[in-house]
Amino acid sequence: MRIVSWNVNGLRAVATKGFGEWLAKEPADVIGVQETRATEAQIPETLRKPSGFQTHFVAAERGGYSGVGLFARRPFELATTSLGIKTMDVEGRVQIARIGKLTIANVYFPNGSGPEHDNSRVPFKLRFYRRLFSLLAAPLEAGEPIVVMGDFNTAPDEIDLARPKENAKTSGFLPEERKEIVRWKKAGWVDSYRAVHPSKRDEYSWWSQRFGVRERNVGWRIDLAMLSPAAARHLTGAAIHTKVMGSDHCPISVELDDRVLG
Repeated sequence: MRIVSWNVNGLRAVATKGFGEWLAKEPADVIGVQETRATEAQIPETLRKPSGFQTHFVAAERGGYSGVGLFARRPFELATTSLGIKTMDVEGRVQIARIGKLTIANVYFPNGSGPEHDNSRVPFKLRFYRRLFSLLAAPLEAGEPIVVMGDFNTAPDEIDLARPKENAKTSGFLPEERKEIVRWKKAGWVDSYRAVHPSKRDEYSWWSQRFGVRERNVGWRIDLAMLSPAAARHLTGAAIHTKVMGSDHCPISVELDDRVLG
C-alpha cells in the first residue's frame, strides 16, 4: 500500500509542468494533493477523471485559494470534508476517506503567516490542528489504522529545516506550532519519515521560490504523513522525492503492508 502526498501549489499550474505524466507513472495506490487552487470544473478533464483513478476534489469558497484532491487506484469511500467549523470548512482543507479499514486524511494545514507577512494567522492555525486532533481522537483510541498526510506547514524539529536559528520567530517553526506536533506524538501519532529515518538530515519537502534556494537546498520538511499506532505497525517505508519538480514542494510517500486494510 503506497500513499503519496504532494502540495502542488496550483493543480492547473502543475498540469502544464508534467503532472499528468508523473501521475500515470507514479505507482501509488493513493495520491493526495494540497493547494489545488481550483474548483473541480476548473481542473483539466485529463486530471478530473484520469484513466484508472477514482478522484475527488474540494475547493475553497475563495477563488484560487487552498483546496485538496484525492487520486486513488483503489476504490475509496469519502467520509467527510468537514471539520464542523464554518471558518475552517470554507477554506477547503480536508478530505477524509476510507479504503477497507484504513482511514486516510488528506489535509492542507493553514499557514500561520497573515496578509502582512506577520504571524497573525497562527491562532487560527493552532485551532485547526486541535480541531482535527479532536475529531480523530475517538478512532485513534479505538485502535483504528489512520494516515494523516499533507502539508502540515510546521517543521517538527531543528533537524527538519536548514536554518532553525534564523527561523525561530517564523511561522512554521514557532514554539507554539511545534508543540502541536509534540501533542500529536504524545497521543501516539507516529511521524512516518522519522520512524524510518530517525537522524537523516538535509532532506526537505519545501523550499522558498527565491532564486537559488532549492538549488542550495535551504529547505524545510513540512510535508508529513502521521500514522496512528495501528497503521504504524504496518509501516515498511517512507521517503521524500526531492527530484520531482513542478511545485515549491516535492512529494512524500509512505508504504504500508496491505494487511493495514483489514
